[in-house]
Amino acid sequence: MTIQGEAHPYVPQDLKLPGFVPIFLSQSHIVGVYGGSSFLLVLFMWILSGFVPKISKTDRVLMCWWIFTGLTHMVLEGYFVFTPDFYKKTTPVYLAEVWKEYSKGDSRYVGRDAGVVSVEGITAVIEGPACLLAVYAIANKKAYRHVLQLSICLGQLYGTAVYFITAILEGDNFSTSPFYYYAYYVFANHFWVWIPTLIVIHCWKNICAAVKVHEQKTKTR
Repeated sequence: MTIQGEAHPYVPQDLKLPGFVPIFLSQSHIVGVYGGSSFLLVLFMWILSGFVPKISKTDRVLMCWWIFTGLTHMVLEGYFVFTPDFYKKTTPVYLAEVWKEYSKGDSRYVGRDAGVVSVEGITAVIEGPACLLAVYAIANKKAYRHVLQLSICLGQLYGTAVYFITAILEGDNFSTSPFYYYAYYVFANHFWVWIPTLIVIHCWKNICAAVKVHEQKTKTR
């Protein structure tokens, strides 16, 4: 089955997508699978982190966040980066369906916007593995865990800022309707604004406290 010249639902309507194949799966199926799998992943990490000796609830929550965002970066965003023809898939490949659906909120994805591909590429290849390293570092109380988390968060905040700012500079007209604009473009991405911000504050306080203790010990020698 090959569909050539099939009309697509994206904005702008004159966006060229040769070989485009319409979405096979329903919105509820796509969102439900992602939400359900994410919940199970977070639940698994919450339970697993409970076996870590002398770990705080804050660190357990952080481990849940890092495993979730890390696999999201590597699996979901990694698929987008390394599968430029996802919109041509003639069978219901779930990850391809996710991006065809999400593109209703931001057509720069299906249109392979260079800026979006670049940001997502860095996120998938560098930040994704770093998130998993953060899970390990927290569980094993590594000295670098706060610096690592701070660095990842700054990268996420920078990438999110570039993502939104470039959309504004290009006219901010990539959604098929206000619903998809707010549900996908705004809501689905806002987590990577306030959560990294809170983690930056948390890590900053811990780093400052550690430096202060170190300086006090140095003065008493």
